[in-house]
Amino acid sequence: MTLDFEPVDDLTGPGEAKSNLDLLARLFPDAVVDGTVDVEALRDLLGDHASPNTAEAFGLRWPGMAEARRLSTLPATGTLLPKPEESVDWDNTGNLVIEGDNLEVLRLLRRGYTNKVDVIYIDPPYNTGNDFVYDDKRTTSQADHEAAAGQRDEEGALQTGSGSDRAQDRKVGASLHTKWLSMMYPRLLVAHHLLKETGAIMVAIDDTEHARLKLLMDRIFGAENFIASIVWQGGRKNDSRYISVGHDYMLIYVKNEGLLRQGNIRWREKKPGVDEILERAAQIWRSHEDKAAANETYKKFLKEMAKKGATAGVLRFSNLDESTGRPYNADRDLSSPNLRASGNYDIYHPITKKAVTRPQGGSGWRMTEEVARQMMKDGLIVFGEDETKVPRGKIFLDEMSNQVAESVFSQERTSAGKALVELLGEDIFPFPKDTNALARWLNIVTRGAPDALILDFFAGSGSTGHAVMNLNAADGGNRQYILVQLDEPVSVGSYRTIADITRERLRRAGKQIAGTQSSDAAQVDTGFRSYHLASSNVKPWNGTPDQLNLLESVDNLVAGRTTDDLLVEMMLRLGVDLTTPLETREVAGSTLYNLAGTVFAYFGTDITVERASEVAKALVAWRDEDPGDADTTVVVRDTGFVDSSAKLNFAAAVEQAGFTTLRSI
Repeated sequence: MTLDFEPVDDLTGPGEAKSNLDLLARLFPDAVVDGTVDVEALRDLLGDHASPNTAEAFGLRWPGMAEARRLSTLPATGTLLPKPEESVDWDNTGNLVIEGDNLEVLRLLRRGYTNKVDVIYIDPPYNTGNDFVYDDKRTTSQADHEAAAGQRDEEGALQTGSGSDRAQDRKVGASLHTKWLSMMYPRLLVAHHLLKETGAIMVAIDDTEHARLKLLMDRIFGAENFIASIVWQGGRKNDSRYISVGHDYMLIYVKNEGLLRQGNIRWREKKPGVDEILERAAQIWRSHEDKAAANETYKKFLKEMAKKGATAGVLRFSNLDESTGRPYNADRDLSSPNLRASGNYDIYHPITKKAVTRPQGGSGWRMTEEVARQMMKDGLIVFGEDETKVPRGKIFLDEMSNQVAESVFSQERTSAGKALVELLGEDIFPFPKDTNALARWLNIVTRGAPDALILDFFAGSGSTGHAVMNLNAADGGNRQYILVQLDEPVSVGSYRTIADITRERLRRAGKQIAGTQSSDAAQVDTGFRSYHLASSNVKPWNGTPDQLNLLESVDNLVAGRTTDDLLVEMMLRLGVDLTTPLETREVAGSTLYNLAGTVFAYFGTDITVERASEVAKALVAWRDEDPGDADTTVVVRDTGFVDSSAKLNFAAAVEQAGFTTLRSI
């Protein structure tokens, strides 16, 4: 009897080249021959929907674009090493902070997080000349760009003349744009996979790359899914030569706008000051027996709110309802947009007893006469001094507390920098994003979902994670974040990399938030799990002399890696969420891992026939304590068994117990 243990590194995931080919083979079997795509056959199968070879395509193009696209389809080759010592509340948190190149990290996350992220917010390098460090040997140099663009010959000689006194600047600029686009393209392609169908992405940018980024996003997410180019006015630059350009942008796209429209989904936010006004209005109403005096006190309070910056959208609710004390205004138009027989009746003034003036145009009332009588009885119609004034309907603030966000907003950026200095005790990170602005927009695009998953793969100082914790503290939500930050070196204070700053900020912000929570408030997740990108735990076979010694090459795993390291790589390869509930038990001298009853893993070594039987019995007994309906996967260390007999004995035992999916690492 043999039962194969399929290596986890042989598996493929969504968006990877092999998976794309398998998908094409299922959809168009005639177009896939011997594992390759017959492009001409595919074009025939698509008929008139396929563009001919001679078609002139519209859209953004640059030298190196095809290679950048290919990078998004490559399977991940690295792994993430868990760092509990850098983390906060490892066992209970749902937040992740990952240090390393974000393209490889995104490819690692793709299997477990495809279609799971609610919103992506990124603040990538603006390509202003000093902020671009993602030169990971996948982008073009200036000479590469010139060669691809036909400006250099095969010998490398520049083929373009001086042209003008700015010719050199243009060549350098084109190369920089090419490099930046080739960096962004594969990352955004993988990010597209991670978004839910109802998800959104927000990308901060300035004028340097705004136009090219817009075209790039149109290509990846679809122009039909573009929502807005938000303008964030962050302050004045009085030393500007021509114009004070103090703004930048947030390009917002959704994954499937048609699906949002079909579900009648709208983005709204609470009007500033609404909660304070409603709370104060209720207090005033309760504390005044004279309701007219209560109304006057309320109006004085609104004047104070106006001085504090409350908007007209809430200040116009300037009266308290005579029966309930609810703030209202009389702005509701009671006229019908169309001439209808049901609206052709008279309404009589409660004091003069005469028929009031009908709405202009004589179209009549929008409600039936029966409804109008009930509205008058409930005090929902506001009359003028006499019958010559057209009456209006009441609109209550608590029914109109939300508003649509505007595409331009002002918020000083300097306050974010000052807040970070105060939190960290030193000025070590320039131009951090404002957590209040981030929290606001994250809440808008997720429609206030309390369990949203937010991804930021250009994490910087960690503003996004800080904003997520602030949102949870404000409304008792359980949002989670995934932050990815390059291990970019810094030489400030005791920090080794920017990711060190990210983690320290989150530690301090978490303590600060926890310290301000009341004892009866919902507990906020202020922890995070820290991971570092590293090469795979499995040694690649490359035929080097040290691997030609078979006795020393029996163990295919990198020295010094722990069973916890192997567990994380296994989870990434199998597409298991990194925050999946985990339990452990010690069996036969090593750890047996149980991931929510769906995956059992054992990475022990020197497993004899007797130990194999012991591990199999422990595994089956644990599974049977809480049996589920889903298929359960068993993963073992490929070189953990002392001989084939031990491996076959283990396989036979678990197969007899009903396990059918066996993997090895």
